[in-house]
Amino acid sequence: MTTVVVVRKHNEIAIAADSLVTFGETRLSQAYEANRKIFQIGDSYIGLAGTTAHFPVMRALLTGLGEECKLHSRDDVFRTFCKAHQKLKEEYFLNTKEEEDDPYESSQITCLIANPSGIYGVYSYREVFAFDRFWGIGSGRSFALGAMYAAYDSAPNASAIAELGVKAGAEFDKSSGGPFQIHAFPIPTPNATGDS
Repeated sequence: MTTVVVVRKHNEIAIAADSLVTFGETRLSQAYEANRKIFQIGDSYIGLAGTTAHFPVMRALLTGLGEECKLHSRDDVFRTFCKAHQKLKEEYFLNTKEEEDDPYESSQITCLIANPSGIYGVYSYREVFAFDRFWGIGSGRSFALGAMYAAYDSAPNASAIAELGVKAGAEFDKSSGGPFQIHAFPIPTPNATGDS
């Protein structure tokens, strides 16, 4: 599994992930392969949790959407992932089945998105959340959330909080491990973009 976190504090946004891949009881550390759980599409960073099959599929799919890949609002993310769901079924042979009484087809995707407009989470039924402070996904999320909650008010910035989150995940979750991938960037102020 994994630990992926997003954090927003003051004028900074950060996204971070561990680098351990597991296959049942087998661990594949970064010593054997460069495991990158965060990829970039435009100015958005996307971190995934779940099966390793998601990584090349979602990278190719979202890149292939071109201008239709819009990730700068909750509604844009929802519409983009609805388009992605159709392509996952038609082009990548997605198995949409989870439970018998599911209300919708599942995309089998859990991801976090960070870009200058904010931090978002997307879940299996294309539910999209826009987070104000921080969030985490993956098997190490509970440890990450606790660490980030404890440090949020006292830590100097978003990247420090994100680092604490993934470190806590790796410390206590058997399916998460370092080294860590961390991306941080400033949130544009209205004056910086030319808005008044």
